[in-house]
Amino acid sequence: MEQTYRPDAFSVSQLNEYIKMLLEGNPNLSDVWVQGEISGAKLYSSGHLYFSLKDTDSVISAVMFKGSVMRMEFEPENGMKVLAHGRVSAYPPRGQYQFIADHMIPEGAGALAVAFEQLKARLGAEGLFDPARKKPLPAHPRRIGVVTSPSGAAVHDIIRVAKKRCPSTEILIFPSLVQGAEAPAYLRGGIQYFNAVKDDPEQGVDLIIIGRGGGSAEDLWGFNDERLARAIAASEIPVVSAVGHEVDFTICDFVADLRAATPSAAAELSLPDKEDLSRQVRALSTRLSAAQTTRLRRCRTQLDRLSASRVLTSPEGVYRLRRETVAGLYKRLGLSMSRHVEGKRQSMERVVAQLGALNPLSVLGRGYALVQDGEGRVIPTANRLTVGESVRLCFSDGSARVRVEEIGEK
Repeated sequence: MEQTYRPDAFSVSQLNEYIKMLLEGNPNLSDVWVQGEISGAKLYSSGHLYFSLKDTDSVISAVMFKGSVMRMEFEPENGMKVLAHGRVSAYPPRGQYQFIADHMIPEGAGALAVAFEQLKARLGAEGLFDPARKKPLPAHPRRIGVVTSPSGAAVHDIIRVAKKRCPSTEILIFPSLVQGAEAPAYLRGGIQYFNAVKDDPEQGVDLIIIGRGGGSAEDLWGFNDERLARAIAASEIPVVSAVGHEVDFTICDFVADLRAATPSAAAELSLPDKEDLSRQVRALSTRLSAAQTTRLRRCRTQLDRLSASRVLTSPEGVYRLRRETVAGLYKRLGLSMSRHVEGKRQSMERVVAQLGALNPLSVLGRGYALVQDGEGRVIPTANRLTVGESVRLCFSDGSARVRVEEIGEK
């Protein structure tokens, strides 16, 4: 009878785990790009996206976990052609291998257009494109930061225009990738770097230009990155977007404080022209000279008028006139004071006459006398007297002490 047990046999689970280990241990399968068309896409409540990637001959199951889904800049749709990055693994419970995606880029004009409009609508709804939040560009930037490829045509165009228009302005280059999956991180890093050193006297810039030369929609796709757009929106330094040619539009163009059709145009819009500045200086100099001439002419006219006045041509006449005026005022003051004193004197005489009429001594002078008791109190009536009492009689010219001998009634 044939033996049914073999000690070297795998269990199903062991075999599937071994296959998974082989797949995940293969460096060619742990960092791979796959090009294909999305089908059967379904986003579960867990946040994970399950789908398949297919071409004309084959199909592979794929999954993108929640963290990667949240970083996507578009909504995957069935039939959309994409370029996906990730690794190949296996799912042991089912014995199936699958592609685990961590990044996805739309491919082809149609897919790129859909992803672009999706992101544009979402950011626009958040107000990132609102003109009210855009910052004005400085009129005379002393230093400009440029985030672009150091070897591309864009940086040379910017430097050439800057030297021509305003040679005194410094240009600082932040070298960055401008194409490919890693480009958005480099571009975002440039914006964040210049904001981090904005107060540094050697590295701080007044304006940032971000951009590159022309290319296909795929070439420019790095400038449609959502995190890059949010970095530009959060920048405290004004940002000028100069991506591609005049007909090219990216998300950076909408969120930046100013969109320039080309890198050369960005430099022209960001810097004053030295010829224009020279003309402005000459115009201001002419206006200043004219204003000074007018003021000098006005002062000369005023000086001539003053020099012809009597106070300078005939000072003794002015002195005589002032002396006569003072003499007249002195005379008027004397008359006024005399009338005032006379009026006060007459008023005082009337008051004195009134006081004299009320003076009790005046009454005594007409033959009346004042009777006082021994303590000097006035005795106004006869019934206040007693026979034998000693009283004093006061006259206008003296007094006499007498004794009461008889009291009679009126």
